[in-house]
Amino acid sequence: MTWIGPSNSPRVTVPDIVGLLLPHARTVASNAGLALATGDPDGPPVGALTWPGVWVVTAQHPAAGARMRRWGSLVIEFKELPGTAEDREPRRPPP
Repeated sequence: MTWIGPSNSPRVTVPDIVGLLLPHARTVASNAGLALATGDPDGPPVGALTWPGVWVVTAQHPAAGARMRRWGSLVIEFKELPGTAEDREPRRPPP
């Protein structure tokens, strides 16, 4: 389910953010007048699910080119790029 924004908001065109790293996708969406969201409206926000690490957008709904109300929620799916999570363990062997 996608929240399409306040009923009195003007319509904006959805950009294509699939394949973008999450910080860039967030900037592109915001510049278009949209907010990123997960498919679960009761779940944690995107930022809480994607920290730490480097994440890429793998799908979006609605698709690029669709029209929706300004500041509506652009629902995304994302995955972490391998080997990018913050490693909290020391890399050197113990003494």
